[in-house]
Amino acid sequence: MPEPFRTREDASSPGASWVGMGFGLGVGLLLAYALGQALLGAEQVLVLALLSLFLAVSLEPAVGALVRRGARRGLAVTVVVVTVVGMVAGFVALAVPPVTTEIDALVKAVPVWIQQLHDHHSTLGRLEDRYQVLEKVKQHFSGGDAASTLFSGVLGMGRRLVGALAGLLAVSTLTIYLLTGMPAIKKFALRFVQAPRRAAVEDLTDRILTQVGRYMLANVATSVLAGLATMAWAWPFGIPYPALLGVFVAIMDLIPIIGSTVGGIVVSLVALAVSVPVAIATGVYYTVFRFTEDHLVNPLTMKFVVRVHPAATMLAVLAGGTLLGIIGALVAVPAATAVGLILEEVVFPKRDAAGTQDRSGTAVDQEPATQSATQPAARPATPSAADLRAPGPDRVRLPEAARSPRTGS
Repeated sequence: MPEPFRTREDASSPGASWVGMGFGLGVGLLLAYALGQALLGAEQVLVLALLSLFLAVSLEPAVGALVRRGARRGLAVTVVVVTVVGMVAGFVALAVPPVTTEIDALVKAVPVWIQQLHDHHSTLGRLEDRYQVLEKVKQHFSGGDAASTLFSGVLGMGRRLVGALAGLLAVSTLTIYLLTGMPAIKKFALRFVQAPRRAAVEDLTDRILTQVGRYMLANVATSVLAGLATMAWAWPFGIPYPALLGVFVAIMDLIPIIGSTVGGIVVSLVALAVSVPVAIATGVYYTVFRFTEDHLVNPLTMKFVVRVHPAATMLAVLAGGTLLGIIGALVAVPAATAVGLILEEVVFPKRDAAGTQDRSGTAVDQEPATQSATQPAARPATPSAADLRAPGPDRVRLPEAARSPRTGS
């Protein structure tokens, strides 16, 4: 009787491993896709958190200086925050009166402009006769969708304003929390590092924070210089609101690459209120100032304060601005500073040590071959007379060349 078919207990199903691997790969891809979608959905929140962290790290040197002088951390954070809020309030105080005056002048000028549009002898009247501006405006607003379009535009603007205020409040609150709990946050983050390497990582983190603080101080110094240069130019030429324009340029100059350009364009447009030649001269002045700042002030600052090559700084700012806009441009240089320190302190020393070990190991392996090549080879020992006379297997046989031709032995 034939034996029944039996399977070995230790034999596994041939397709079980492939099925499990495929299932695990599919689940991993789905989780990665879900995580990517979640990050994209929370992009605005992540950007606000990154901006809060940048502001906290930038203000940390000031808080640390007050703490080292004996102040409690809560009091030091309060002093720094009140100082920053006071500076913002001062800018608002400078900006509100001129803006209010200009808006009031605009409201009063609108009826005059409308009257001039109906006057065929005025410049606006001739433009109206040629392009029919009023008729096109009436046709646009007389349509059925004009009210809905206007309402949607006002609603969208209101949403953006509310979103901006909510973001400002969130960034301010989170920055204060990060400043207050910075030591605890650092301590918690360092617990993820192995104990033997924790001290080195803590020292590297402190150095990164110091470099970022230096960068912010240097950036603020160059921004103050730009503001003073603006006031020094606007005051003699009678450009309106020189103090406000100086503060505006100083704030815009905090943004790398594009900040000073935007500030110069705004000041040049305001200079049109004086005359066209003054506006052109203002544009030339800011072009020269921008060239000097980009090729003299900023490279020296980045080299001696932050110790980052200017080319690396430019590439980092361009990449950060492309990815995250203005916020990315702001955090690009501190990120480049952190990456540079990590490379100098962690990556490059390991590579250099590995190269040294490889070179030393090759030298040891080649040492016997070198000695054998330089030293003469040892000659074989000459057999003694007793060995030659020894009978049997103990007798030493001479090489063929050393045998006597007469005996042949």
